[in-house]
Amino acid sequence: MIAKQITLFTQELNEKEIINLTINELKNYRALKVQIENRIEQHNAGVINLFPSVIKEDQLKNELKVKQVERALEHSLDYTERKIVDMKYLSSHEVNDINIYLELGLKKGKFYEKKRTAILTIATALGII
Repeated sequence: MIAKQITLFTQELNEKEIINLTINELKNYRALKVQIENRIEQHNAGVINLFPSVIKEDQLKNELKVKQVERALEHSLDYTERKIVDMKYLSSHEVNDINIYLELGLKKGKFYEKKRTAILTIATALGII
């Protein structure tokens, strides 16, 4: 009995870590997407290094991350899952869960099930799990 509880606790802990890591990647995706758009705009205007950089960034790595997150969002989620992720993690303003599930016409339990499934699906698509 104790072994089952330990196993369940370990799996739950890992799932929480996976969900938190995936959410952080989604939030970072927004910033990376803007960074890439800014870099393209600077390049087109003939301006290099408009802002000072305190770290050496890997531009190719950032571009690949953006492309792969976009692919995961476009091809691995159903409509409702995508709307939840867009509203919760990709919006520039903070939205409460209750506002999302009311706007989408979902019951609370179904919303949290879809949200969890969406995050784990994105984690799978990105190779996090």
